[in-house]
Amino acid sequence: MEKIIIGIDPGTNVMGYGVIRVLNKKMDLVCIDELILNKIDSHALKLKKIFDKTLALIDTYHPDELAIEEPFYAKNVQSMLKLGRAQGVAMSAGLLREVPITEYLPKKVKMAITGNGNASKEQVAGMLKTLLKLKEFPTKYLDASDGLALAVCHFLNSGTSSLANKKSYTGWEAFVKNNPKKVSK
Repeated sequence: MEKIIIGIDPGTNVMGYGVIRVLNKKMDLVCIDELILNKIDSHALKLKKIFDKTLALIDTYHPDELAIEEPFYAKNVQSMLKLGRAQGVAMSAGLLREVPITEYLPKKVKMAITGNGNASKEQVAGMLKTLLKLKEFPTKYLDASDGLALAVCHFLNSGTSSLANKKSYTGWEAFVKNNPKKVSK
């Protein structure tokens, strides 16, 4: 059975994404790229671009599942807030199209791909190249490889929970049920 997985590493300057196709437990790269947002001055317009791009990816590739980076603690509260908004709009696009979403912490992704939760972006990209049997890595930007790593991590963790900090949502009702403190009435 074929499965399409989109991985998204949302950010307010660069959103990395990767799409893989899984057939008979074999992964193939479908797409890897990034959305460059650092030339847009308005934070609200950046969020709209993230939402629109995520929706376009879903409408183009018709994924069975979406893997996204889970929010993590940062010392700069403003940066953390902006990142959380970026993650939220990407998730909203998935929820709108009723694509199941699973969140992964960055360390969990690195652990799944390289076996080292503290691996560098270069190490993750190198291992992705090996796992997907690529002669050359298809992009020079490591933000794109982070998105691809999320998709591969999700595939590697499907059916298991040992490496994943899984938080899955299949629609708005599931998200609200699992996150009552994130929703105001």
